[in-house]
Amino acid sequence: MTDGEFRLAYVPGVTPGKWAGVWAERVREVPLRLLQVPAAEVVPLLRNGEVDAAFVRLPVDREALHVIPLYLETTVVVVPKDHVVAAVEEVELADLADEDVFEPLDEVLTWDDRPGQPAFTRPESTRGAIELVASGAGVLLLPQSLARLHHRKDLTYRTVTDAPQSQIGLAWLEAETTDLMEELIGIVRGRTPNSSRGRNPRQQPTPKKPPQQRHASKHHRQKRRRRR
Repeated sequence: MTDGEFRLAYVPGVTPGKWAGVWAERVREVPLRLLQVPAAEVVPLLRNGEVDAAFVRLPVDREALHVIPLYLETTVVVVPKDHVVAAVEEVELADLADEDVFEPLDEVLTWDDRPGQPAFTRPESTRGAIELVASGAGVLLLPQSLARLHHRKDLTYRTVTDAPQSQIGLAWLEAETTDLMEELIGIVRGRTPNSSRGRNPRQQPTPKKPPQQRHASKHHRQKRRRRR
């Protein structure tokens, strides 16, 4: 944290607005600063101390980092609206065997075997690949959140049921697990304001009985002993 603010980076496709709104309600004294960062740059920013925490795409190098996996994203194929794939609700990788598939240099999916046929070029960015798809030169597989981010009226996308998925996680430096970081973890995990921010709730002490009740209890125990 610097200059009285908590700096939270996020990769393209993540929408942190809901969590930022909860932060604003609970941590009014510390503003939350949101920074959208390319996926390849977010971990170096964390290690350099330029941000306090980040929503990352897994896997990442976890050395000196705490990482909480959050959710998996649906993988889709982006095609022109008049493409044959647009006529169905979902496809399998085998259905794309004859398609030219773009592999941008900022690819976020991890493949054992890439589907389809290699396209004629590797675009520098997902945005560039989207433009090539719009020209009819091939198709593109990516997380649904990125397909929404790069939406165009002349394109559509369909779910690919057996494709690898991208996972989003929350990451921060192991040495920087501060109270504010615990607060963010609680918000992201959906804890209420009265929860213990990830720590074990403190046991509440057993309330003491009023003096007259203690006296009555003691008298009752003595009476029971005499009856024995």
